[in-house]
Amino acid sequence: MILTGSLLLFGGFVLLLACGAPLAIALGIPGALVILVEGLGIMSVPTNTYAGIAKYPLLALPMFVLAGLIFERAGVALRLVRFASALVGNRRAALAIVAILVCMFLGGISGSGPADAAAAATVLIPAMARQGYPKAFSASLIAAAGSTAILIPPSVAFIIYSVLVPSASVPALFAGGLIPGILAGLSLILPTLYFSRRDHFGAPPEEERLPLWRSFTEASWGLVTPAIILGGLGLGVFTPTEAAVVAVVYGVFVGMVVYRSLSLASLWQALVESAEISAVVMIIIALATVFAHAGSTLGAFDALAGWLIGMGHNETAMLLLINVLLLIAGMLLDAISIYLVFLPILLPIVKAFHWDVVWFGIVMTMNLAIGQFTPPMAVNLMVTTKIGGVSMESTVPWVLWMVAAMALALLAVTFMPQLATWLPNALGYR
Repeated sequence: MILTGSLLLFGGFVLLLACGAPLAIALGIPGALVILVEGLGIMSVPTNTYAGIAKYPLLALPMFVLAGLIFERAGVALRLVRFASALVGNRRAALAIVAILVCMFLGGISGSGPADAAAAATVLIPAMARQGYPKAFSASLIAAAGSTAILIPPSVAFIIYSVLVPSASVPALFAGGLIPGILAGLSLILPTLYFSRRDHFGAPPEEERLPLWRSFTEASWGLVTPAIILGGLGLGVFTPTEAAVVAVVYGVFVGMVVYRSLSLASLWQALVESAEISAVVMIIIALATVFAHAGSTLGAFDALAGWLIGMGHNETAMLLLINVLLLIAGMLLDAISIYLVFLPILLPIVKAFHWDVVWFGIVMTMNLAIGQFTPPMAVNLMVTTKIGGVSMESTVPWVLWMVAAMALALLAVTFMPQLATWLPNALGYR
């Protein structure tokens, strides 16, 4: 029963994906079919579809998506570029380092890799081209730096992880992702400096920059957003869901009152786009719950996890195996899909080795961040190459170096869990 049902469940999922079916369909149909064929109770399909999205923490998801879109349209990215440029100064590779810093700052606002990459690429790729950076390099760098958005709080990915793993709270994940997110971003400076010196691009520009204080004053409204969110959570002023609403209200105030760059038409468009994005994510989560119910009720997930554990009891080898598995999955699927498909399989392994669920969630998310700019899927890279007007193939020589650099940060967090657990413990989130 388990073998037949497992083949139907996983085989159907892979087959539908290969045929180009939408992810929600590829998850929902095999799950419902297994429930029907194996007699697991067909009425569990509508029940689990509803239960999958009827969870309070998920209310934060559309709000954080909306907040990111509002800040993007309010002109925050341009002001962050000016501030980071004044901070870094005139030196070789300065603008490339600025791109990394800006993506990290934006990650503390949007919580979405593609949104972060789009906002930064629109401003920075033309500016970097004027300083001699190849557009393929610029697109690769911004796509890689933009992936830190799912690590640096607020992170949409962490919200979904906390829904699937209730013992990992959103505040703990937000705090735990901060240091690994910064490490992931800073790791990209190494290949950036190497290529700038080797290929002689990114010479110091001659144009004048805004004074540091003035640029800081202009950018300060965007810079304080992560502090408002994390500070409010830490002081118990509001919940993660309420923090998302606060971020939206603050974004509207900054865009319409302070910068006066956000029109009613732009605000309406942001509302429409955030509703579309959130609806797609919710449908995927709802039907993935059916898939997960079928697999867990059938015993397929436990059987697969038991097989993986049986391959070896060495903790280091298991960690490396999981990292490799997630890196490959990240090249083919988006982060949300990987959470929904792989967590039911991996959580029994986490329990067997007594791993910290917050640390494991951050390690898992770092793998998925790398997948966001690693072809063939590479959602961030799709965005930046489109903006830069280059092919994805032309970015591969640069991307491989970015992957290697961020993999070093991943290994550090994997084998030094304190990098992910120290801050949540210090702030009393656990």
